[in-house]
Amino acid sequence: MPQSTTSQQQPVTPGPGFGERLVAAGQERGRLCVGIDPHPYLLKQWGLGVDAAGVREFSRRCVEAFAPVAALVKPQVAFYERFGSAGLAALEETLSGLREAGCLSVADAKRGDIGSTMAGYADAWMGEDSPLRADAVTLSPYLGVGALEPAFAAARATGRGIFVLAATSNPEARRLQGFQEPGSSRTVAQSVVNACAERNATDWSGQAGDIGVVVGATLDTPPELGQLNGPVLLPGVGAQGAGPEQVRAIVAGRAELGIANVSRAILERGPKVDELRKAVEFTAAEFRD
Repeated sequence: MPQSTTSQQQPVTPGPGFGERLVAAGQERGRLCVGIDPHPYLLKQWGLGVDAAGVREFSRRCVEAFAPVAALVKPQVAFYERFGSAGLAALEETLSGLREAGCLSVADAKRGDIGSTMAGYADAWMGEDSPLRADAVTLSPYLGVGALEPAFAAARATGRGIFVLAATSNPEARRLQGFQEPGSSRTVAQSVVNACAERNATDWSGQAGDIGVVVGATLDTPPELGQLNGPVLLPGVGAQGAGPEQVRAIVAGRAELGIANVSRAILERGPKVDELRKAVEFTAAEFRD
């Protein structure tokens, strides 16, 4: 199998990793991740075309509104990919705008594969020279957490972060993620969290590791997160029904690591930039100590 370019990356200048930078941003701005989801119905609601030009303008307004006040901003990659190269160009511009503004970003790409293919994904979303690079990326572990090693290596080399899907809120996932391993009461989702915790303990020290997980805030029985020592991204807040109480319960004892993800409830306040920004500030205030 060809050697991946990720494994050959030279480490960046030492400094706080993604986990510690996210904790600091959450303390300053509130522990909130805001999505940029140019869904067709939102494009229409904002008076924009359902095309690459509409996605580009939608994203430009979101960057202007969110970058100064949000701890973390999450473009949903699928809504850009659907318009091909023009859509990906809009995504590159969006990620570049967030970088230039000094705002942390996570590309919601949900990639996951094996070997050199996984290394290619790691280079695309985490490589120092990639126009798609973000501060973090979401990954799927369901070809095995170990198959994500090229991305873990990229995180170690670049100081970027990863959010591994552990226990999502969609009902279709519960049978798989809640399956108990033979001879054990441990679920598949818990095994994913434990594997991420082991990597944080081995590869990172300090306030927070760079390997995080995604856990739905609407779950009644989430995995146990006490040993993770990494950020937890919690979708399902706002329009899907979860609130600050659910978020605090899931990350009990490590509130600084819990990042509530709100998209629709904020984006529906558009298209005016000032209204979007006010919505972020109002929502973020609910996720402060």
